[in-house]
Amino acid sequence: MNCRPISKHESITLQGFKHACHAMLYARSEEKLFRRIPVRYAVLMQMRFDGRIGFPGGFVDLQDCSLEDGLNRELYEEVGCTLRLSDADHMCSHVTDTPQKLVTHFYTKELSLAELHQVEAGAVSAKEHGLEVMHKYAIAMGLIRVPLFTLRDGVGGLPAFFATNFIGNARDELVDALRHLRLINEERLASALKSVTNRNEW
Repeated sequence: MNCRPISKHESITLQGFKHACHAMLYARSEEKLFRRIPVRYAVLMQMRFDGRIGFPGGFVDLQDCSLEDGLNRELYEEVGCTLRLSDADHMCSHVTDTPQKLVTHFYTKELSLAELHQVEAGAVSAKEHGLEVMHKYAIAMGLIRVPLFTLRDGVGGLPAFFATNFIGNARDELVDALRHLRLINEERLASALKSVTNRNEW
C-alpha cells in the first residue's frame, strides 16, 4: 500500500477519495499485570470481523457531516462511546491511491482510567459489537488492550502484539502515536519493533 502523509485541510479538497476516521483512546494506569508488571498506559484497539487488528472508527461521508461528526457516530455505533472527539484530537492524515482512493484520518484522545473502563464496559452493548451487520462497513468484534510491556522471554507482550495482523496502516499509526505521545520508552519501543523484524527474517 503506497501511503503518504497529507494535511487534513488538503485532504478534504481531494476529488474522488473516500475518507475514514479512526481513534486511539488511552489512559494513564497504575495497574500491574500479575501484580508486578506495570501497565503504565491502557491503550485500546479493536478486533475486526476479518480477524485483523485496527482502531475503532470507519468511513465518513463528508457530504453529510464533518470528519469529527462522522468519527463520533462510528465510535458510538461500534463501542458505545459517547465521548466527543474534536479537531484538537486529530493527529495525522494519510492518503493512498491503491487499492482504492482513500484518506485515513487518525485521532488520539486521553481519558481517565475510569472513563476508559466505562468505554470497555459499554462496548459489549454497542450497536455493532460482535456483529457483521448487513452493510460492508460493519466492523466491531470487541475491544482489546495493547500490551506496552515486554515479558522476560523478549517476545511476549508488545513484540508479539506487533507481529499480529493489522488492517491498513493501523500498526504504523499505533507506533507513531506511542512515540509522539511518549507512552513508552523509545528504547523499549525500538526493541519490540526489532524483535518483530528479526522474527520475520527467520
